[in-house]
Amino acid sequence: MAVNGIPEDSVYFPDKEYSKTSHIGSLNEYRKLYQKSVEDPEGFWMEIAGEFFWKRWPEEVQVVSYNFDITKGPVRVKWLDGCQTNMCYNVLDRLIGKGLGNRVAYYWDSNDDSIHKTVTYNELLRDVCRLANAFKGLGIKRGDRVAIYMSVTLELVTAMLACARIGAIHTVVFAGFSAEALADRIIGANCKLLVTADGALRADKFIPLKTIADSALVICKQQDHKVVACIVSPHLKLHRINIDVNNNEDEVKLVINWDPNVDILWTDAVENMPDYCEPEWMNAEDLLFVLFTSGSTGKPKGIVHTIGGYLLYSYITFKHVFNYTDGDVFFSTADLGWMAAHTFNVYGPLANGASVVLFDGTPFYPLAGRLWATIDRLGVNIFNTAPTTVRSLMRFGDQPVKQYSRQSLKVLAIAGETMNPEAWLWLRDVVGDGRCPVVDSYWQTETGGPMITSLPGATPMKPGSVSLPFFGVVPAILDSDGRELEGEATGQLVFKTAWPGIARTIDGQHDRYESTYFHKYRGYYWTGDGARRDTDGHYWLNGRNDDNLNVSGHLLSTVEVETAVGEHRAVAEAAAVSAPHPIKGDCIHVFVVLNNGFQLTPELIKDIKRRARDKIGAHAEPDAIRAVAELPKTKSGKIMRRILKKVTQNDHQLGDTSTMADESVIQELFARLNTGSDIK
Repeated sequence: MAVNGIPEDSVYFPDKEYSKTSHIGSLNEYRKLYQKSVEDPEGFWMEIAGEFFWKRWPEEVQVVSYNFDITKGPVRVKWLDGCQTNMCYNVLDRLIGKGLGNRVAYYWDSNDDSIHKTVTYNELLRDVCRLANAFKGLGIKRGDRVAIYMSVTLELVTAMLACARIGAIHTVVFAGFSAEALADRIIGANCKLLVTADGALRADKFIPLKTIADSALVICKQQDHKVVACIVSPHLKLHRINIDVNNNEDEVKLVINWDPNVDILWTDAVENMPDYCEPEWMNAEDLLFVLFTSGSTGKPKGIVHTIGGYLLYSYITFKHVFNYTDGDVFFSTADLGWMAAHTFNVYGPLANGASVVLFDGTPFYPLAGRLWATIDRLGVNIFNTAPTTVRSLMRFGDQPVKQYSRQSLKVLAIAGETMNPEAWLWLRDVVGDGRCPVVDSYWQTETGGPMITSLPGATPMKPGSVSLPFFGVVPAILDSDGRELEGEATGQLVFKTAWPGIARTIDGQHDRYESTYFHKYRGYYWTGDGARRDTDGHYWLNGRNDDNLNVSGHLLSTVEVETAVGEHRAVAEAAAVSAPHPIKGDCIHVFVVLNNGFQLTPELIKDIKRRARDKIGAHAEPDAIRAVAELPKTKSGKIMRRILKKVTQNDHQLGDTSTMADESVIQELFARLNTGSDIK
């Protein structure tokens, strides 16, 4: 069988010389350690826990306790319950105690590559403690929630770790989200404090973060949710206008509104604060952060991760997935608003004592060779990005890559969505000159870290496959009746046992957590993804089985997009589906039934797209809007999105349509597709 023209039996074996430097040096070694991790999980994870500082370690520790079967009681997962530690202490103080205080923790690059900053582990601890003390001065205490709405900056990392220092729970919100989306998350997580910046730049676009934050706080106030303060980092050093003070300066500047009753300048907040803040000692099962991801109901899910298990899992996945060795420089293009960066730009690398590149820009701005220039300048050893980025880079050809040496690179990695084999091979052969292993891994916001992944120097690599299960992870493939399939198989991807990084619940909605992940197949964690296992045991992802969209690595629900579009006065009904896109992986096609008196003009299309963008964010803007007389529905009134997906691909193999209320709708859909009528 061939995958996109590349034989499926294409296998790239680890270089023997490289394997000599790997933590796991062979497939045999991997299998032995994997076997130990699933047969003796307590012993395996106890050994890893021994790498960290624990303020309290009971004489008898129950390493793991869990239930995945809703027929036997509530779903629960606990790791090292009763043990006490502090995440910030383990990723900063512990490393400084080992003599790494003067090592660079972060290299920060500005949007246009004109400003470069560094911060050492010593300096980061000082900055974190000052901000943590400022938080305490505002009344933020253990268990309180803090929303962080910033671009990829040192201040964002500082705010995350300051929360962890004092036992507060952070909720990082992607800086591309709208005011409504930000307000939803502030209210949903019950945040008492907001940390933001005056603004940000992304390529040549200005993002008015403070203005968006102001609008979000107005929405919060309208819904009787009180935020005690808004700390504002002067990232762009925009001019502040006190709403009660006249501005007599002649120079015209970008300005932000300033309310002294709410707003506090970051520099003022930390001024005169002590350089040290005593860590709050927390139970291993206390909350570390809540991170929102899209849900199939349209309402974002607040995914809860706890301290102890996440510490172990972020540490060990970073170490093995990237074959991290002491002194390596790690560079990921992931945004700190997403799970990938929580694990691989903050907690995982810091727990290992790594130096991390924080990239506050876009891969092709100001030049197509921006990433490769950064790699050469900083001597990057491990480079991690998304398949969408790789496909976009390919459009510029090989020349922007080849003009840089990239000799420092040892590992290339991708995650976030399915990687097509052509892009995998380009990454390996052009970027890595055929000498760097390419790591492809599968994970979710809910899993905390990679679940199925190749390991550099150990596992054979197949372009397009995510390879083999990580230590302690027991995957299975089920048929539609929930029966486990052995050997080569295709079906539903599930996990059979608990691992330390698993999300413990959906914040304030444990019943939703159970129904989303554990109801469909009892006794298993259901991923919502389809997968295939080949004869070698390697896994291949087949895409989402629910109604979610994966656009450039951003997971959106169809309902979220449909709700935004449907609020437009011209739209009576809307249905959103994904369609293949050569760069983004998926793109968004929206089918609309218009209200009487409206036609799908270019102006209306722009207006509908703008509505989705303003309501959710730029990543949610539909790529195509199609007007139809009627949407395909089941007899019970449910929209048949799988039919619409077939229409976007002009695929007439529709499968079973016996539940469809009116099959004539299909004919109209394809007729409009073929004539180009009302398709924009």
